[in-house]
Amino acid sequence: MNLAIFFDPLPEELTAPAAASTTLANYATRFQDTFPDWRTADLALIGLDEWRGSAAGAPAQHGADEVRRRFYQLQKGTGSLRLVDLGNLRPGLTLEDTYLRLREIIGTLLEHNTVPILLGGSHDLDYGQFLAYENLDRPVSFATVDSHVDMAEHDTAAPEAAHLRRILMHEPSFLFNFAQLAHQQYLVAADVLAALEKLHFETLRLGQVRDDIRQAEPLLRQADFVSFDVAALRWNDAPAYYPANPFGLTNEEAAKLAWYAGHNDQLSSFGLYGYRPCYDQHGLAASTLATMLWYFVEGFYHRRGETDFQSRRFTRYAVGLPGSPAKLVFYKAKRTEKWWLEVESMANSDIKRIVPCSYEDYFKAAQGDLPNRWILTQALLG
Repeated sequence: MNLAIFFDPLPEELTAPAAASTTLANYATRFQDTFPDWRTADLALIGLDEWRGSAAGAPAQHGADEVRRRFYQLQKGTGSLRLVDLGNLRPGLTLEDTYLRLREIIGTLLEHNTVPILLGGSHDLDYGQFLAYENLDRPVSFATVDSHVDMAEHDTAAPEAAHLRRILMHEPSFLFNFAQLAHQQYLVAADVLAALEKLHFETLRLGQVRDDIRQAEPLLRQADFVSFDVAALRWNDAPAYYPANPFGLTNEEAAKLAWYAGHNDQLSSFGLYGYRPCYDQHGLAASTLATMLWYFVEGFYHRRGETDFQSRRFTRYAVGLPGSPAKLVFYKAKRTEKWWLEVESMANSDIKRIVPCSYEDYFKAAQGDLPNRWILTQALLG
């Protein structure tokens, strides 16, 4: 497939070699005259300037390019780097066309094991990101980091306020699990959170992330893709959205979540949406997002391939329980000390799924109690 027909090349200033030979600018292959060979790349950066899904309209500046200016000035991390920048996506004739265009492009990259990094545009573009997974022969999971839960029902709602509902209601359904992270409870209607609970999806509000950010790691580790709205960050750390919000994630917390996402062996695409340069007078938010991308890339190159639970890389723990089930099986990675939980369907013993969990889940089981993650996964298995 000729992906070049969907993209505009980058401005010359974003493709010039950097003065310092150790920066990312001298390692990433960027689209100017020749379209990069994405088939041999590990990661592919895609700039988005599609805002028809936003009630606020489009900003005057191209947000992805502003972030790129900071990103390519950062120092290259450890290990090899096979990153291509495909340039900026040409929007479709309609917003729906853009969704379908994203579906086709991301789907093609996934077929070649190249991880797309989507940068810019309104948050509803993750619907196109989601559609790219429809042709896989398995159910998928995803996670969203956002201050709101975008499930508006009224007909006049902008797509960016209702995209999550559209994803969750998509037919035919190929979704296994969903996790909502860092929402602010005073911005979310109680019935919306109740609906997610009824669907057996996990939520982790901002206060819980702030109290112990490690709680977010298993939720991000289970995701096939992650979409991150810049509005999840507090305005002081990322003045890039409207209306301004004094509460939210700090830039350090956002970078940590980006690392978790990149380090996830299962994750195959990452979207960072909602950046509006018109509010970012001093480029602070652009620097924050650029650093988040750096941590995502660094996390990717620290992946350990921890997927073979029968290998010597794992220690297996069997925990007896007083009721039903009589036993739970946990796996702990010897190198990273990450934990997984085996869940066997109570309705059909042939159906099993090994899901990420935490040491706290293992400790709770060792005390004779069923971890909530087992209960939710059991409900999803049906």
